[in-house]
Amino acid sequence: MGTNEPTPPLRVLFEALRALEGKEEREDFLDFACRDDPALRTRLERLAGLHEDAESFFEVDGAPDDSEPADGADSETRIGPYRLMGRLGAGGCGVVYLAEQQEPVKRKVALKIIRLGMDTENVIARFEAERQSLAMMDHPNIARVLDAGATKTGRPYFVMQLVDGERITDYCDAKRLGIRERLELFIRVCHALQHAHQKGIIHRDIKPSNILIWENEGEAVPKVIDFGIAKATEAGLHQSATYTVDGQFIGTPAYMSPEQASGNGLDIDTRSDVYSLGALLYELLAGRPPFDPEEMQDTGVEEIRRTLSQIEPAAPSTVIRHLDPDELARVADARNLEPRRLVGDIEDDLDRIVRKAMAKEPGRRYSGADALAADIRCYLNDEPVAARPPGGFYRLGKLIRRNKVTFAAGAAIFISLVVGLGAATVMSIRANHARQLAEDARAAEARLRRSAEIGQDISHAAVLVKYGSLEEADVLLRDIPPERAVPSLESADTFRTLGLWHARAGRWEQAADRFAALAYSLATADQADSEEISLSLQPAATALCQAGDFEEYADFRAMAAERFGDTTNPVVAEQALKACLLRPAPADLLERLQRLEGLMLESSTDLAEASEAEKNLVAWRRFAIGLMEYRKGAFNQALEHLDACQSIPHENLARRAVEHTVRGMCLRRQNRVAEAIEEIHAARILIQERFAAEPSIFDQWEPLWQDWINARILLREAEELVEA
Repeated sequence: MGTNEPTPPLRVLFEALRALEGKEEREDFLDFACRDDPALRTRLERLAGLHEDAESFFEVDGAPDDSEPADGADSETRIGPYRLMGRLGAGGCGVVYLAEQQEPVKRKVALKIIRLGMDTENVIARFEAERQSLAMMDHPNIARVLDAGATKTGRPYFVMQLVDGERITDYCDAKRLGIRERLELFIRVCHALQHAHQKGIIHRDIKPSNILIWENEGEAVPKVIDFGIAKATEAGLHQSATYTVDGQFIGTPAYMSPEQASGNGLDIDTRSDVYSLGALLYELLAGRPPFDPEEMQDTGVEEIRRTLSQIEPAAPSTVIRHLDPDELARVADARNLEPRRLVGDIEDDLDRIVRKAMAKEPGRRYSGADALAADIRCYLNDEPVAARPPGGFYRLGKLIRRNKVTFAAGAAIFISLVVGLGAATVMSIRANHARQLAEDARAAEARLRRSAEIGQDISHAAVLVKYGSLEEADVLLRDIPPERAVPSLESADTFRTLGLWHARAGRWEQAADRFAALAYSLATADQADSEEISLSLQPAATALCQAGDFEEYADFRAMAAERFGDTTNPVVAEQALKACLLRPAPADLLERLQRLEGLMLESSTDLAEASEAEKNLVAWRRFAIGLMEYRKGAFNQALEHLDACQSIPHENLARRAVEHTVRGMCLRRQNRVAEAIEEIHAARILIQERFAAEPSIFDQWEPLWQDWINARILLREAEELVEA
């Protein structure tokens, strides 16, 4: 902090001081922050002392000691009409005590004191605004919020119905509840949330510790707690609605929806709770939340936002499949299942239900908690689930499982008929076999005829292309499936020429179709580990991203990673990486591509040893490694490779543009905003000047047009990141 910089607010300095644990660290911080203001140091030391007194009151087993009374309590540990009896727990928002209400009725309650740093007056006002809606909630699975106020020292507190129970995940594991029993409990939680949503209340902090299970006459009863508190304490905080002045989230990031993490409260509706319910269901099935809470806690706010908005967690069944044997045995035992059965019981329908509930975009999630509960009920009743587009065999399988007795009887009758008609069947086998041979021959003939027709169409199209009749040639190839295209130099040149023709005219959807046909036909028909085959990847990836067909691009790059994942050719590895990383990539894809990055690192030539002819190839390879490191979130390592790439002089301005763009994104992720804007501006100038110049990018050496379109695609991503 320079001498000309303003002193931060007292609250900011206090929160920073409170985050330091060692006495020496605190002294060093005070020496630096208050070097010109002894009065400020005195105030901070006094606040720190008061805070330590308040926090130490229930430090051991929730029992008061003989020191100072609790924050805002008298000598009998009272807060208003409530007598504190012990500490129940603590979280990011505050500390919860067991308390006894003295008046107007005598009863035990849970009293939650909100952490320091909240705006007490506004918190209480917001709670009062919510009180009428909260009072209207009357559901057996919702714990009521009874009262609110402030301690003598000004810390807000809330009084809730006391629920003597275990968190839902601990209860299910301790009781070894199976998948069905867990889902039945979860459905009741969904119904409780739906009741609240109908009253206009959004919870905003659904997580296992806010869903408690207590037993009433042997029946497990879920109770949702902390309703209304999240909204009352969330709005109006310093800088953002989702985190405090010290950068800590209000809420639990591992269960928080992307829009809630973004800090824009206007985007939060009931579908935010649906996302959190999906994260809770994920943990009930897989034994762990979708994102590691400890890793989330150790990272910064911006990285948490990036993770929640861009990273797709692995499916629950995938997580279980990759557990080590001991952990798998523990998780399976907690669900009263054999380890070999656990994955089979979860994968497919339940995986899809969780993914739909946790979709990044709210519009792709279930419309409400009741819709999520209804889909789980369909699963339990062996009915088709909405999370999976049902096919004919899928519907038939569900029908058979729902009507086992009827189908068993039908099967018995069928077997009797088969036995009775056995003799006639034997007599007709030869005739049927002969007919089948004839049908197979006709089918083979039809396939050969169709292949011949496709070959003729491609040959005809090639002739038309040669004489400039591109539109007529394109009509001939329009209905040929990519996998049926005959792989040959003639067909490759034809698809490539038509793809370029569409790209030059800005018809990117049609260009993507032609280039995809080229890539799929060559990559699937020719298994050679050659650069000629992998070269077909980049134009298809570029056109798909430029056309905005991100679903098809996701399928395409999955095919590319599978097809070229075992290559031993570093040039093929570079081409595959650049084609697969034009968009943010899920963790499983990055894991598959890790081997390609290692191959390029092993084969990378030292810049000092590279010849002039090799340096451009080395630069592109370092760029591909840098892009991979950026997609993995390793921004420092990415910058090292991009800096090395940028240090190589070359007339290839397209390479310069993508280098500037990815460097800008790395710097923005590190909150080096001014440097990021400078890099992205440099890229924008290069791109604008090139597209305004002659000749067209399509009139130069062919691969350069892809590099310039890729620069545009990455620039759009960078500009969105800077504006976010």
